[in-house]
Amino acid sequence: MTILRENCPVALCSDHAGYATKQHIIEHLKSLGVAYKDFGTYNEDSCDYPDFAHPCAEAVERGECYPGIAVCGSGEGISITLNKHQGIRAALCWKPEIAALSRQHNDANVLALPGRFITAAEAIAMVDTFLSTAFEGGRHQRRIDKIPAK
Repeated sequence: MTILRENCPVALCSDHAGYATKQHIIEHLKSLGVAYKDFGTYNEDSCDYPDFAHPCAEAVERGECYPGIAVCGSGEGISITLNKHQGIRAALCWKPEIAALSRQHNDANVLALPGRFITAAEAIAMVDTFLSTAFEGGRHQRRIDKIPAK
């Protein structure tokens, strides 16, 4: 099972603190033959995560990319920014079990990672779990339907 959509790349973004982790993820996606679109940043120079999170979120909302993966130092700032978009359910994850639950129960469409607090191997494990876990629906759909602000 995979949540990847045919002819639809995975959206990626990071700030400077998440850049190295994002590069590991890119190499992993390439090894799997998974298409991706990188919304930046493209180096480790200090930058502002919203500059990359907003275009990433917009691409997921429009259906141009699915799902998304975002990385900043703590994962907090980038996930807060992503979640300002009505069509985004970004889940900050720090271990594979949380990544699985974010998909099963919350139908998360963006995986947010804390680049300064996880190893490359941990990031890859969470990416693999996120991409291979389906939304359970059922009682969880009712809760998802109540998320958007009116």
